[in-house]
Order: sequence, then C-alpha cells, then structure tokens
Amino acid sequence: MSALLSLALVGYGAMGKELERLAAQAHCRVDAVFDADHPIDVQAAFDVAIDFSLPGAVLHNVRTLAAMKKNIVLGTTGWSEHATEIRRIVQDAGVGLIYGSNFSVGVQMFFRIVRAAARLANAHEDYDVFMHELHHTRKADSPSGTALTLAHILLDELDRKTDLLGETSHGKIVPGALHVSSTRGGEIPGTHTVYIDSIADTIELTHRARNRSGFALGALRAAHWIHGKTGVYDFSEVFEEIGGNSRDALVETPW
Repeated sequence: MSALLSLALVGYGAMGKELERLAAQAHCRVDAVFDADHPIDVQAAFDVAIDFSLPGAVLHNVRTLAAMKKNIVLGTTGWSEHATEIRRIVQDAGVGLIYGSNFSVGVQMFFRIVRAAARLANAHEDYDVFMHELHHTRKADSPSGTALTLAHILLDELDRKTDLLGETSHGKIVPGALHVSSTRGGEIPGTHTVYIDSIADTIELTHRARNRSGFALGALRAAHWIHGKTGVYDFSEVFEEIGGNSRDALVETPW
C-alpha cells in the first residue's frame, strides 16, 4: 500500500476536527494544524494543505502556502473578491489549488438536480423561483457559497431572472430579481431549499446536510486529486472523475 497523504489543516474549527477524524478513512494523515493561535509554519513538512479557515484569512494563507510550494484544497468561501489575485499567486508559484463552494458529493448532485428543474421552470412563466438557506451561528458569509453557486445556476437557466437579491427585501421585489434569503442560528450544518412556486402549487427542492462528514470526505478526496498537479481547479473537476454527470450541468465560475 502507498504511503498516506500528509496533510496540514488550516483552521481547526468543526470542519478541521472532522477532517482529522476522517483522515485515516481517506488514506491520509494529519501532520500539522494551523489556526489563529498557531500561524502557518513555513518549515512544516506535509503534502497538501486543506483550508477551512475564515474568508479574511484566505489570501494570506494562499500566499504563504504557495510560497512554500504546497498544494491547497480551499474549502473556505466568501473570498471571491480576491479570486484574480489568488489565481495569479498560484500560477506564479507553480502549485495547485482546488476550490469549491461545497465539497459534498450530495451537493454536487443537488446542483445538477436544480439545473434540470430550472430548465423545466424556464418554460413556465407562471412559476416564480427563489431560495432560502440556513446555517449555524458561526457561519461567516451570507448567502453561503453553496447558495451563490445555486443562484448562478438558476440565473443561467431562467431567462426571466436577471439579478441576484441576496439581502432581506424591505419592499416589493422586482420580477427579474432572484431572491436568496438566509438564516443563521443554532448548529445547522447547512440546508438549502429552492422553491418553484405558482398560484396552483409549490415545488421544494432541498439539500439538508446531516453533519459535516460529507464535506470532509469530499475535501480529503480533493486533496488526493490535487496532489502533484499545478493550476487552479473547481471541485467539479474531481466530481467528474468520481461519477458525476456531463459538464454542461455545472455552473461556470467567473475567475
């Protein structure tokens, strides 16, 4: 049997602890843990870093890890304003980075289900489409990265939806707005519901995470995939190799 993949965890909250718990199951081992109290040690030895930290720390973490010539799994969301710079850092360093709004295989399937439903709804203008998502109180970004990916899928497929409204509406919503609302409370790992609603009926499509194991196992799978590669990739690249459907079901990420 080949040697275990050596990992560094960047961020040691609930996700970091779940990655550590499941590492051996995914043929990995955790050799370093970094967080706000224990900054990245540039002398540390490991193969791939998995970052589930905070949006404000991502740019610094990527810059530091790329300078160390370490490949990265980026599970933190909420850093899209730095996307161009992160791509440049990774390419200039000649390392590999794989990112995703959600590393759960179930969510990847949900993305494709929602796209198919949106294509059907596009032909029936009497149905409105909107979304709501729920997460635990520690969630730093809102709407969630997963919700934003779903929103872009819906905007791609619905001709009558042209703009994303990601904040609470305090007045009438214009017809072209896709409303994505959020709730933060308790310990909810993540629930996303897309509503397709008319005067006659309502269709609800929901993905409800029971725990964080699906996210962690997907990120560990991604660590194996990015090891030894260069360039920037979406997790959908990994999903294609483990049984996903055709790439035309994917949302394009605006790098």
